[in-house]
Amino acid sequence: MTAGAGLPDQSPLYHAEQVSRYDRQALIAQYEREFSCRLVVLIDAIFPYGITLFEELIYDSNPESDLHLLLHSPGGDGETAVRLVRSAQPRCRELTVVVPDQAKSAATLLAAGAHHILMGPTSDLGPVDPQLQLTQGSLVSAKDIIAAVDDAAKKVQEAPETYPLYASLLSDVTALMVQQARSAIERTGDLLEEALRANPDRTDKEVATLTEQLKGPLIDRPRSHAATFGAADAARAGLPVTTADPADRQWRMIWRLWTKYFTLNSRVYEGVRASKVLPWSSG
Repeated sequence: MTAGAGLPDQSPLYHAEQVSRYDRQALIAQYEREFSCRLVVLIDAIFPYGITLFEELIYDSNPESDLHLLLHSPGGDGETAVRLVRSAQPRCRELTVVVPDQAKSAATLLAAGAHHILMGPTSDLGPVDPQLQLTQGSLVSAKDIIAAVDDAAKKVQEAPETYPLYASLLSDVTALMVQQARSAIERTGDLLEEALRANPDRTDKEVATLTEQLKGPLIDRPRSHAATFGAADAARAGLPVTTADPADRQWRMIWRLWTKYFTLNSRVYEGVRASKVLPWSSG
């Protein structure tokens, strides 16, 4: 603030252009004061480029303090999710992942490596189903890629004249992508175990038990990437879920902050001292 004037340090136009960012960061700072932690926000699909952006938020975190991560993600790359939680855990005493809306697939892996997962009535985790990016940037389930190719092969074998139709429908899918999808699915169980092991306070026995308990509901049984996995489901499966009371001040503060990101409709990496806002269309 300018000495004696009560005005921002920034120029008037710059401050006006960035005022929504300052408003969000003020709410983050208020949350940190009230709940004695560091709060950072990750709203994005999970892919390797996000490692550096996330690191910018936590590189100077106090390992003796708690870290809360507000996470919203459709999923992405499981290997990156494990790297993210492995990066976060040494920077804090305990890691809490806060899910106001969705943390699907790879984001569920990230949450699995936390000490606590705070979920409310709108929160949803999901099947640990690897996703691949098509050429235009959209995400598609590895299971769906394999199912679509297998179904097309069967239909073309039965009716060869349908080949042009299925070739057109699957024009964005390459043989390499199919192999990547198969490899990613085979690796899913190992990634789940590695994510769980990222929590340094879990014993080997606890990791092994949780891995077995979670394989069914998160890997083997779901038929759709969109399958829901709410707070009660996650708690029954053994994940360290805390179910928030919607009337509780902590959840209300989270929800107020989340709605600002919802209306922003962008990919965001943000904390009190760092902020990166990107359009969903770019990588």
